[in-house]
Amino acid sequence: MSLEQVFSRLPDPRSHAFTDYSLPRGEPVFPIAVTRAELTTILDLYETFRAVDPTGLDANPFLEAATTHMERTFGVPRYRPDEQLADDIAALLNDFSDDLGGRSIGVVDATPAHHRTLYFFLISCRGYYGAPHIRFEPDEAAVETLYDLYRRVTEQEVYLKRPSSVLE
Repeated sequence: MSLEQVFSRLPDPRSHAFTDYSLPRGEPVFPIAVTRAELTTILDLYETFRAVDPTGLDANPFLEAATTHMERTFGVPRYRPDEQLADDIAALLNDFSDDLGGRSIGVVDATPAHHRTLYFFLISCRGYYGAPHIRFEPDEAAVETLYDLYRRVTEQEVYLKRPSSVLE
């Protein structure tokens, strides 16, 4: 699948809204299967993403919309999307790697924060890729792997991790 096809499947940040998963009596999670190879592929994509110098991001209307959406979602002042996002992606990869342990395949607990991070990683990749002044040529298979991981999270039902009972 081409990068354009993968990117065209993403919800538009100008109209996309995240579901509020604040649930009483437990932590909401989306348990998904992940392989060590997928994590390695996404880590390589992250390194490629991190190496980009996104000078002049405001000239790209898609990234401008993404930045505005992040500002509304997180309630933070305007900042370059790659600064905080890089830290969030690293935390996501660490969390998934910790959940996976030394196994080659396993189930990881994606949280609503991970869901947002995957989405913002994908739309930022799309914005970098579409910006004529930024040289970002990610591996198509890596972007497709990232999209597959995002899709698994969005298609998964939310479950409570460490639910507390009514009697507690």
